[in-house]
Amino acid sequence: MSLYSMTGFGSAAGVCGSRHIQIDIRSVNHRFLDIQFKMPDELRHLESSLRDIIVQTAQRGKIECRIQLQNTVQTAGLNVNHELAARLAELNRRWRNEFDGLGKLTVADILKFPGVLTAQENHQDELADTVRTLAAEAADGFAQSRRREGEKLQAHLAERLDAIQEIVEALAELFPHLLQAHLEKIRARLAEAVANIGEDRLQQEFAIYMQKADIDEEFSRLKTHIAEVRRIIGSHKGSAGKRLDFLMQELNREANTLGSKAISAECTQASVELKVLIEQMREQVQNIE
Repeated sequence: MSLYSMTGFGSAAGVCGSRHIQIDIRSVNHRFLDIQFKMPDELRHLESSLRDIIVQTAQRGKIECRIQLQNTVQTAGLNVNHELAARLAELNRRWRNEFDGLGKLTVADILKFPGVLTAQENHQDELADTVRTLAAEAADGFAQSRRREGEKLQAHLAERLDAIQEIVEALAELFPHLLQAHLEKIRARLAEAVANIGEDRLQQEFAIYMQKADIDEEFSRLKTHIAEVRRIIGSHKGSAGKRLDFLMQELNREANTLGSKAISAECTQASVELKVLIEQMREQVQNIE
């Protein structure tokens, strides 16, 4: 399975009678699933069914579904709400008498007012079915867009995981030699500072230091976290973004600990490089569903 990005776009367009329908679905990253609709009032009763269509394609993200209706011919297949039009005209006349500077409403202005023009009753069911069909088409394109973006994120994470694993394995192989060199430095400094120090005392002091400098656990946990990230991005089930975000925190924790226990410039440099790569991954993980 592929990862899905929370950023995507899908659209569909069609005609029902004298109405042209345009549906656009777009999203950005968000902690939870937040779906918002922008559409004419005459379609508001479809919001629940449209939400069900979108929910089948997304689990997280801030999603906007915009639906536009446009008449292809002037008032063909439409009913005019004469009562509402008359009320608007009367209200405009009264306000122009009460307030200076108000302009006169034109016929076009009145026709644009919500509810003045409505589809004929026998076309409402057909319009609703067409909108739902187009919404499903737009949602499918939306899902494909998010999958394509997810594949790019997957490749980005895999590339950086390879770099992280290479650093960890190289440092693990080099560390025994670094530790031995560090022991020799400590031995020389202690021998110089205390000429008559006994070998037993030297070994005791070094054992205490070794407990602080031992990073086998850090190596082990880093390798475990790397393997888990690979597993998730390779064949995840359900939402992966939150789990990956947690693993980024754990990877960063081990990289910080590695830096705090550094016994050489090589260890310090490895810690810095790891944190840079992990931060790059964390930024991309924020966009994964």
